[in-house]
Amino acid sequence: MSVSEEFRTHLSGATTTLCHCWRVTRRGGTVAGYTDHDEKLVVEGTAFQPESGFSASEARDRLGLSTDTVDIDGALSSLDISDEEIAAGAFDGAGVETLLVNWSDPSQWTLLRKAVIGKIVRQDGLFTAELLSPTESLDRVNGRYIRRECDSVLGDRRCKVALDRPDFHASGLVVKIEGRDAVLASGLNDVEAGWFSHGRLTWTSGANAGRVEQVLDHARRLDGVRLVLWRDGTIVSAPGDAFTVEVGCDKLFATCEAKFGNSANFRGFPHLPGNDAAYGYVTDGVVFDGAPIVP
Repeated sequence: MSVSEEFRTHLSGATTTLCHCWRVTRRGGTVAGYTDHDEKLVVEGTAFQPESGFSASEARDRLGLSTDTVDIDGALSSLDISDEEIAAGAFDGAGVETLLVNWSDPSQWTLLRKAVIGKIVRQDGLFTAELLSPTESLDRVNGRYIRRECDSVLGDRRCKVALDRPDFHASGLVVKIEGRDAVLASGLNDVEAGWFSHGRLTWTSGANAGRVEQVLDHARRLDGVRLVLWRDGTIVSAPGDAFTVEVGCDKLFATCEAKFGNSANFRGFPHLPGNDAAYGYVTDGVVFDGAPIVP
């Protein structure tokens, strides 16, 4: 880590005035600062607030490729970090920089580590966030699997589907919240059932304004249209909240061909034989004409 000469002199002195600061950058770009000092500090233009009562567990840096973890604890506050925000996933995957700061002279500081937020546990008005080191990214899939389903994202440079068609988008209003993960909506009655399954829903008003969620299922009922959303916690939206929804794709070749007319750009292997074909053997009466085994 880089340490200025002034800070190095302070660290080597008989008495030090040190504290930790955490700079949290959410995936949307929002930046917030927290510290275990008892007063507000400003470091490199970021204000670090003491109200959340942050503290950290023991930290270790190990040799090798194993993922190092640190836990930080804090209090849930309606002004800073709320239980509803954590439940809604606002801090999932956020970047966290840990700084060592001389609180008597905040211009003296150094970066201890960079991490991303992993699992967050909430209990009795407190939360514990697990900070994962950069080596955690080595556990992610960074290549392609040979599989029947398409592995591109609908509308990206590999898929090439133009999503600006009017029938690929719609707007609606929440009529009723059903359970933990479904809403009954108005404004989508003229859309074919399943059209928005596997699509994206963006909230345009209410407590979730700006949040994007995945639509698992789109079904039509007599009393309206039901959308099932993928999320970890309970839906915090309310009747009257507005949203826009975008067409979805289930990654199957038949859908790519029939729904989007985009079979030429399908990024899967739809004719890949399964285990039965791989372990099969020649038998009398089977046609071997070179045609696809999987239609």
